[in-house]
Amino acid sequence: MLQGKIIKNISNTYTVLKDGKLYECTPRGKFRNDKLTPLVGDEVEFDEQNNYLIKILPRQNYLNRPSISNISLALIVTSLKTPDLSLNLLDKQISAILLSNITPVICFTKLDLVTKVELKELSKLRKYYESLNIKTFANTEISALSKFLKNKYVVLTGQTGAGKSYLIKKLDPSQNIEIGEVSLALGRGKHTTRHTEFYKIKDFYLADTPGFSSLDLTSYSIEEIKNTFVEFQNYTCEFRDCNHVKETKCSIKDAVTKGKILKSRYENYCSFISR
Repeated sequence: MLQGKIIKNISNTYTVLKDGKLYECTPRGKFRNDKLTPLVGDEVEFDEQNNYLIKILPRQNYLNRPSISNISLALIVTSLKTPDLSLNLLDKQISAILLSNITPVICFTKLDLVTKVELKELSKLRKYYESLNIKTFANTEISALSKFLKNKYVVLTGQTGAGKSYLIKKLDPSQNIEIGEVSLALGRGKHTTRHTEFYKIKDFYLADTPGFSSLDLTSYSIEEIKNTFVEFQNYTCEFRDCNHVKETKCSIKDAVTKGKILKSRYENYCSFISR
């Protein structure tokens, strides 16, 4: 019996990666009896002789769209122009990713389409997100990004047209990805089947996440959403249950006024918790 990682699932067949070798396995009957469904990303024990999945090891995290687990990080590809930068969508993606116990990373694209003034604002924006321990890159910083992604299992998210396929092509020129395709042709698109898979891109693994572009946070409590705005934890309000919206003597609102908390972050937080 060996231990490996599921990197692909089509129907009831699971492709398990172990030491560079792939095994096509099916679950034992007990999975169905116990109502357990293996996911791409699962660390599993498997019988390499009979090609059976034996056991799913505990998951670090998982997503429903696509159904995938044990993700190292989520790479948010964020365009500055066409489509224009949406800080609301960016913050919503960050919150959703953190709520799934996944590390968010931002890659800004289309820097060549913005003015010098806008580039200065981008520099300030990056510095702010970096202060939240959210790593940021520009798609011109390919060497640094490639080094950062090495040996990781990455889910990719971003608006249509944000430059996802172009970015992956720069990371790994050997990839036959047509620029402008809806979703890297990894999980959806006119030439692909609909299945979940980690694709090997150079020296990391990538899966697409179409669900992140139209997010709904209403299933989460105000407290859960509040906790994803990690900068709020640096301040103490007079009332412990302060939601930082209508309350008086709120240290968060005071920090926004003083420019210590990014105004767009605060406004997005307010919009996310409005019911």
